[in-house]
Amino acid sequence: MSGSESSNFQIPNSVNVNCEPVHFSGSIQPHGILLALSYPELTILQVSANTQDYFSIQPQNLLGQSLDTLLDAQFVAAFRQNLEDVDNVIPLKLSICTSVGERCFNGIVHRTGNTIILELEQSQQTDVSFFSVPALVKRAIAQLQQVSNQREFFQLATQAVRKLTGFDRVMVYQFDSQGAGEVIAEAKRDDLQTYLGLHYPATDIPQPVRELYARGLLRFIPDLTTPAIGLVPAENPVTQQPLDLSLTAIRGVDPCCVEYHQNMGVAAILVIALIRDRQLWGLIACHHQTPKYIPYEIREGCELLGQFVSSELASKVNYAELDYIVKLRSLQSEFVESISQVDDLKEALVNPAPRLLDLVSAQGSAVCLEEEITLVGATPTLEQVRTLIEWADTQVNDSLFHTDSLPKLYPEAEKFKDVASGLLLLRISKVRRYYILWFRPEILQTLNWAGDPNASITVGADGSVTLSPRKSFERWQEIVRCTSLPWKACELENALDLRSAIVGIVLNKADELAQINQELDSFAYAASHDLKEPLRGIHNFSALLLKGYGEILDDVGKSRLQTLVRLTRRMESLIDALLKFSRLGQAQLHLQPTDLNELVNRVLEDLRISLQGVQPDIRIPRPLPIVCCDPILMGEVFMNLLSNACKYNDKAEQWIEIGYLGREEDTGNEEDTETRGGGDTGNVNKSFSASPRLMLSTSSSPSPITLYVRDNGIGIRERHLETIFRLFKRLHEQHLYGGGTGAGLTIAKKIIERHGGRIWVESVYGEGSTFYLTLVRC
Repeated sequence: MSGSESSNFQIPNSVNVNCEPVHFSGSIQPHGILLALSYPELTILQVSANTQDYFSIQPQNLLGQSLDTLLDAQFVAAFRQNLEDVDNVIPLKLSICTSVGERCFNGIVHRTGNTIILELEQSQQTDVSFFSVPALVKRAIAQLQQVSNQREFFQLATQAVRKLTGFDRVMVYQFDSQGAGEVIAEAKRDDLQTYLGLHYPATDIPQPVRELYARGLLRFIPDLTTPAIGLVPAENPVTQQPLDLSLTAIRGVDPCCVEYHQNMGVAAILVIALIRDRQLWGLIACHHQTPKYIPYEIREGCELLGQFVSSELASKVNYAELDYIVKLRSLQSEFVESISQVDDLKEALVNPAPRLLDLVSAQGSAVCLEEEITLVGATPTLEQVRTLIEWADTQVNDSLFHTDSLPKLYPEAEKFKDVASGLLLLRISKVRRYYILWFRPEILQTLNWAGDPNASITVGADGSVTLSPRKSFERWQEIVRCTSLPWKACELENALDLRSAIVGIVLNKADELAQINQELDSFAYAASHDLKEPLRGIHNFSALLLKGYGEILDDVGKSRLQTLVRLTRRMESLIDALLKFSRLGQAQLHLQPTDLNELVNRVLEDLRISLQGVQPDIRIPRPLPIVCCDPILMGEVFMNLLSNACKYNDKAEQWIEIGYLGREEDTGNEEDTETRGGGDTGNVNKSFSASPRLMLSTSSSPSPITLYVRDNGIGIRERHLETIFRLFKRLHEQHLYGGGTGAGLTIAKKIIERHGGRIWVESVYGEGSTFYLTLVRC
């Protein structure tokens, strides 16, 4: 074992990787055959040079021929019909008559541009054990499902793959954010040296290769020593370019890959990609010291296992990490409760000092509120922190920034690396200079590498840097400097939650609230939009159960399913209301002169159709004015107010009055609106069955105006006059007065506020209500 000390292993910026692009290798492995076909003609453009070995046909004799000269015409017709859907890799099985008899092949087809690539591999007898491959895979998945611990899960996965394949060594390899990796689980022959816990630099699996694995591909190389099979011709005759073999399973092996694995003493490999949240999380890597062919059916089983492991990545628990998360959440809850009860933000954050540090397990912190900076714990000097914040002002755009090696990004930090090699910066406000900074000290870390990662770097005479496979994989230790312990995802979440709490509890100035409301609207829209799809799935699945199994379910089962369907409908209506509410904060107002006479007429006509049988008298004392508003949104306001006036009315003779307060009536106090114009004298009476066009108002004074909608309905108790404008606030049981979500008045209030006005209500319980709203007269 050897080692060194360094600031940690880092590849220079300008690196010349001494390997060809992997997807343009121009060759395949000899255990398969490749045909490149034109689309849609299915003319053979290119073939692998080994067709004589499998088809008893020279490659040149296949070029320019139609696919049906090689395959059965009926198969080709079905093949052609399904090509429109070939966006991903699709497996198939087929047989080909050759001069030595019929041969069966497993095939894979995919499209690259206007070229169809057909890979064929001769079927082999599967000889795994007494059990079939599907049975072994099914049993392995059943065992994996019983495990909740993350470490045990990965260990069991490696054992299952090794049992299925018979490889000498099977590892789970996890990538970090920089592309480097670590072996976190291993199943191997007893006589082999362990790789568990070893780290590998990002250059071992270059970025182009990681991108291919990120597409969920399985890579199988049964013999690293066999020569590659070239394509005939070498370039696609249509494009005059090398054939893109990115999705080709039997793609030829890059010389760097061959040398790398031969230096490890490996002759055959199988690699299964592990994908989490559409990102490459890691690999199941299988090594064998001698050439080893695995039948296609077993590889399919391994791919299925890999997909299952990928799907379970998020659900498996690291118990130590879970305990830590619970601890952080508890601290967060106590901290938020304490700052919600004080007026001084700075004092609430820094006293007592340990609380702020414990939230993210930091050793020091700085609270910056405009020009005032308060230091807590082990930190750089006040002037160093001030300079650091000035740097962050220009470099950090997001609400959260973190690094475990600040000196790499900010060289000045080298001077205070003992207290601040790690930085977590939280921007509380995008309007004001409000920051919280947490610091972690330098921790000398020992990394165990699989060989010296620097040994793969060669510096030329001209200063150029070339990467090539290293020769030794003996455990090599590196002492890492200028680096702190990394920030965990749960710590970052805790910091963001703290920001949300501070914003929601303390920052109440208008400009900050405007920004917060916009962010909340975006969140509400995204959250409610994302909820609709799974909710729709629950509804549809429940309905299918009722339809398909209604005869075998007892009454209790049917009742419960019917309740579930009803509740999903209710939830969908609530989500629709939330979506509508969130859009209001983001939508742009289209202000224009709007004749309220025409607008109200349209609303009344719509109500007449939707509320059949309800015929209240519509009273409009005088023509309504022209106001400056968004007519579509204002139509929603009147639709809500008028429909509520209809629904919440139990009188035998119902009436609704729509009007506005004139200058001679308006006292200048919006609260002093009593019940003007609310009697039965001299008013224009209308009904839903007769709604003639109203006359235009002659008023054009550009001044605020107070409109009202008055009814003789059930009224509202005084204690509810403010709460009725809250989201999803209902004053009655959901099944009474025509149902509803309780969001209509909240939406109306937000629309009026977007117009710069306000809305309020006066009511006498049992006698009726009057809703007032202010707008600008045109």
